[in-house]
Amino acid sequence: MGKVITLFKLLPKLHQMLLCGLVFVTVIIIFMPSDDVQASKQTSSVDGEYDVNKRYSVPLAFGNPTPPAASLSETEPKQRSRPTQLAPASTKTVEQQVPDNAKAEVLAQKNKTPKLNEKRFQVKSGDTLAALFERAGLTAKDVYDVTQLPKAKKNLLKIMPGDNLVIAKGEDGKLVQLRYHLDKITTLIVDNSVDGYQEHIVTKTVEARSKFASATIENNFWNAGVNAGLTPNQIMQLATIFGWDIDFALDLRKGDEFAMIFEEEFADGEFLKNGNILAAEFTNQGDRYTAVRYKDGNYYSEEGRSMRKAFLRSPVDFKYVSSSFNPRRLHPVTGQVRAHRGVDYVAAVGTPIKAAGNGRVIKSSYNQYNGNYVFIKHNDTYTTKYLHLTKRKVKTGQSVKQGQIIGTLGSTGRVTGAHLHYEFIVNGVHRNPRTIKLPKSEPIAKKEKAQFAKLSQTMMAELEHNKQIQIAAH
Repeated sequence: MGKVITLFKLLPKLHQMLLCGLVFVTVIIIFMPSDDVQASKQTSSVDGEYDVNKRYSVPLAFGNPTPPAASLSETEPKQRSRPTQLAPASTKTVEQQVPDNAKAEVLAQKNKTPKLNEKRFQVKSGDTLAALFERAGLTAKDVYDVTQLPKAKKNLLKIMPGDNLVIAKGEDGKLVQLRYHLDKITTLIVDNSVDGYQEHIVTKTVEARSKFASATIENNFWNAGVNAGLTPNQIMQLATIFGWDIDFALDLRKGDEFAMIFEEEFADGEFLKNGNILAAEFTNQGDRYTAVRYKDGNYYSEEGRSMRKAFLRSPVDFKYVSSSFNPRRLHPVTGQVRAHRGVDYVAAVGTPIKAAGNGRVIKSSYNQYNGNYVFIKHNDTYTTKYLHLTKRKVKTGQSVKQGQIIGTLGSTGRVTGAHLHYEFIVNGVHRNPRTIKLPKSEPIAKKEKAQFAKLSQTMMAELEHNKQIQIAAH
């Protein structure tokens, strides 16, 4: 190499320049690629060979990537989920879209509700569960399977005419669900699933609402109650609350008035029944009586005095008094003057007779004058007698409680018609049961007094507020 350089230096400058130019051109020619060589650097053909003078598409790594939408439309779902290393942004979009679509399809299948054929069947006279199931297109095996469940067996085998069962069947005609209303708020549900028959009880939530009612007596208490929108049971309940202070057969007068707040029970917005009377006020011949229901279930006056006296004012729900207490009464049968030492209450035969107070039956028997009769000793001071009963429901020596049924009204013994002869004896002396001052009731317990006072004040204020609203409305 050194000799070549020395020789080159010995050449004239012109020759040196020409030689350098020649070398430069030669180098360019050597490194300039021909068409054949360029074609050989393209992608191989299907056979692994290269076609001469043919252009091939440039690989993705050296060109612009195909947009994701175009790729998705030309590839299979399985290929769409495979990530492409050279296009991470587009790949992320594909990974999010594809699973969401797949999940949506699966969810749609899961949420596809089968079409049910639901029908209500009413129990007819003589129907059994088997007969009703047969009418519904179900089999004896369905009856057997359902009645293996304890609650279903207890209730469905005792269905009564008028009861309703809702039966839902699938498209294949098989039982899917059965619903049976045990009462207005409770429903027995039997489901048939892949796990077999299962049962459960659904109970509606009961909501209590308060309602106001009032009336002025024009003709009689019963009609006034009906006109106020009260039910027969509510009318009797009101009379019972004030029954120790007011004789509802004899003491009421035109112009007497009452007002009350009571509960109404609802479930899912549907009325169920009337509840307890919460507070009431009764004005009788100018005297005002009040009652408030406390949490112990008893009624007290607004001051806290128990409404329950030691004795009922009258032991029977009667229509009228045929003969009052009279020491010089003319006897209707003998025509002789003979003291009538009790009160005769007229009512329908069979009307229940109640014990006027707690005590012990000292006599339950029959004779030709009294007919069937019952005597009750309440303590060393008080005794009550009940004559002319159709039936006696207590025995001598038996203990009884106030309000307990001791017999039924009748016409046995020496009488001219069906009635109850009632006597009230104090220290061995007959007294008029309609006018005697009954023993005072016990007040509310001292430990409850403050809480009751707060309740009483609230209820009485609400009662008065409603009365004022009603007065303003008229």
